[in-house]
Amino acid sequence: MSKEKDVNVNDLDLKKTGVLFFDILNGYYHDAAPDKKAKMKPWIDNAVRVMKAGRAAGLPIFFGKGNHRRDGATSRTLVTDTDMALKPWPGGEVGKFRPHIVGGDKNSDVIPELEPKADDYYIPKYRWSTFHQTYFDLALRARGVDTLIISGGSTDVGVASTVYAGRDLDYNMIVVRDACASSHEQQAHDVLMNLIFPRMARVRTTDEVLNLIESAKR
Repeated sequence: MSKEKDVNVNDLDLKKTGVLFFDILNGYYHDAAPDKKAKMKPWIDNAVRVMKAGRAAGLPIFFGKGNHRRDGATSRTLVTDTDMALKPWPGGEVGKFRPHIVGGDKNSDVIPELEPKADDYYIPKYRWSTFHQTYFDLALRARGVDTLIISGGSTDVGVASTVYAGRDLDYNMIVVRDACASSHEQQAHDVLMNLIFPRMARVRTTDEVLNLIESAKR
């Protein structure tokens, strides 16, 4: 009986690795107010660094992107304590879901800084997770990808949902701490990166991920 090869947290097999950019779209970045955009720019810049390193190493690039209908017909209004900004509903009246990102509109396009190309993978999604009822899992398995480098926002929404789903599908994941962000609460980002994700994935800075890729190339 052959012995299973030992694995190490510092190992990376480039032939089995892909990069996922989650919801890094015009509507969230270029359409944002100037102060919000300035706050986002540092982690967006890191996402660009990850993209360039991934492309240089020949890694497949995947873009998870919201694809809501303008009329909200593929969405549901759920009963929650608060809105997305954690503000309780006035008088308890839950506000109707209104899509911010609309499929087919420019606001649902991947930001040009990530240099989207025709042979990249574009994963239209209708819920938080990139895996939920999309072709993402199929595309990964067809390419022989078992490890994902993940960047995007929000950390506590779609990134978290995707990491949980990826874990249950037995994917190895590397979450790029400073190439993700929460648009809602910094505390949520920190708790996930420090206390939750390390049990399901590897959490690394952009510099650490670039070093992993370069070491694997050598």
